[in-house]
Amino acid sequence: MNIDPILRSVVAVRSSIPEDAFTAETLGTVREGSGVVIRDNGLVLTIGYLITEAEEVWLTTHDGRVVPAHALAYDQESGFGLVQALGVLDAPAVDLGDAASAKAGDPVVLADGIGEFVEANIVARQEFAGYWEYLLDEAIFTAPAHPSWGGAALIGSDGKLLGIGSLRLQMSQGDEVADINMVVPIDLLTPILDDLLNRGQVNKPPRPWLGAFSAESNGGVVVMSVAEGGPAAQAGLRQGDIISEIRDEEVDGLADFYRKVWNSGPAGAEIPMRILRNGREAWLRIKSADRNSFLKKPQLQ
Repeated sequence: MNIDPILRSVVAVRSSIPEDAFTAETLGTVREGSGVVIRDNGLVLTIGYLITEAEEVWLTTHDGRVVPAHALAYDQESGFGLVQALGVLDAPAVDLGDAASAKAGDPVVLADGIGEFVEANIVARQEFAGYWEYLLDEAIFTAPAHPSWGGAALIGSDGKLLGIGSLRLQMSQGDEVADINMVVPIDLLTPILDDLLNRGQVNKPPRPWLGAFSAESNGGVVVMSVAEGGPAAQAGLRQGDIISEIRDEEVDGLADFYRKVWNSGPAGAEIPMRILRNGREAWLRIKSADRNSFLKKPQLQ
C-alpha cells in the first residue's frame, strides 16, 4: 500500500481548554493529537478526549499550514470526536472501511498528523472496559504501538479507514510484555454520523453517569477515585470501595458493572448498589446524571 497520499489526509490536532473546565485537571488544558479528513468539506474525525470542552482548535496540514477549526461533536459512547475546519485543508477525504471484516493478523498502518506511521498488525478484536465509564464491545488492538496514538488513523491494506487511535496499553504473552494500541472501530461512526452533524449528539436519551473511576480486581470492581462534584461523590462513594451488587444483582467485572448501570434507565435514574468498605457492607443510592451536563459546550470561533 502506498501510504503517502493518505498521509495528506491525516492532520495534527491541537486544542486549548479553559482552566475551569470539568476535564481540565484530568486531561489537561492543552491537548495534542491527530485526526483524519473524512469529508471533502474539511470534516475531521478524531478521538473525543482531544476536543472535549475545547475553546480553540487548530489543525496543521501535511504541508505545515495551520487552520482554525470548530469542535463539532463528541460522542461519549464510542469516544469519537468531530472537528470542522474553518479554512481550506486541501486534503482529500479518506474512505471509510469495514472494521467488522478486519481480523487478527491483518496488516494495517497507524498514521499520525505529523507524517509518522507504524506498519503493524491487528493482534486482537475484543471487549475493552475503560476506568472512566467507557466500554467497547469489540475494540481493535494493534502492535507494534505508535508513540503518537491519540486520534491517529488506522488504515487497512485497501487504503480505507478502519478506526481511530485511542490508547497505548501493554499486553503480556508469557514472560514478554509488548506495547499495543487500542483503536475505536470506524463501524461505530456510521450509525451516528448524521446525528452528530445535525444535532451535535446522538438522538437518544443519554446513559446514566456516576462519575466514578473504577478498576477490575479479581472479578470485582474497586473505586479508584470519584469526580469532584459528580453523582458518586455526592452520594458518598469513596476511593477503595468495592462495588459488589447493582439493583440486587451481583457485579461480575467492570464491563458487567457498566452494563448493569446503563440498563437501569436513562441519565437521572437512581442506581442502588451494595459496597464493601473497610470490611463492612454498606448500601448507597446514586442519582445518576448526564455526563455532558458537566462539560463546557463548544463555542463557534
